[in-house]
This record gives sequence, C-alpha cells and structure tokens, in this order.
Amino acid sequence: MALMRSLMGAKKILGLSVSAAATSKRAASAAPKGFLAVYVGGSQKKRYVVPISYLSQPSFQALLTKSEEEFGFDHPMGGLTIPCHEDIFINVTSRLQ
Repeated sequence: MALMRSLMGAKKILGLSVSAAATSKRAASAAPKGFLAVYVGGSQKKRYVVPISYLSQPSFQALLTKSEEEFGFDHPMGGLTIPCHEDIFINVTSRLQ
C-alpha cells in the first residue's frame, strides 16, 4: 500500500515537473526519452539526468518524498528539485545502477 502511494506520488511529481519543464526556458534541454532531469544541491543546484526506472526504487522514492515535503509540486528550477546534498544523491543513485 505504501509502495503504491509512493509510486502514485512519484508519477504526480513527474507529471507536474514535465509540464513545468515544457513551459520553462529549459524545455530546449529536455531529458532524452526514458530519462528524467532532476536538480540537486544547496544554493548551487546541479542538473542530473537519471533513468526513469529509478522511480520504482525505494531509495529514490525516499528522495522524491523529501522533495514533495519541501517543495510540494512547485519546483523553483522548473523541473524536479531534490533537496539533498549532491554527495548523498550520488551515493543513492550509484547503488541503483
């Protein structure tokens, strides 16, 4: 049940992020098919492109939940913003490959 709720939340975040990206200046640099662009870090956000298969991984879903708690569905970068240190993000995603 919790996994299903997390997946539905991730899809909602993804859907809204894609809509926001389509209307932003960053639309020209959209992620390739099968990938998702996310912004990670403190004041200096860095863009990462990750496979959408990460959305089904519990550790990545935890990052999405953190994002939802901090930003709701209003992401300041025009794409999905994950509020964690870059090294934590790299550590989590490196274990997913």
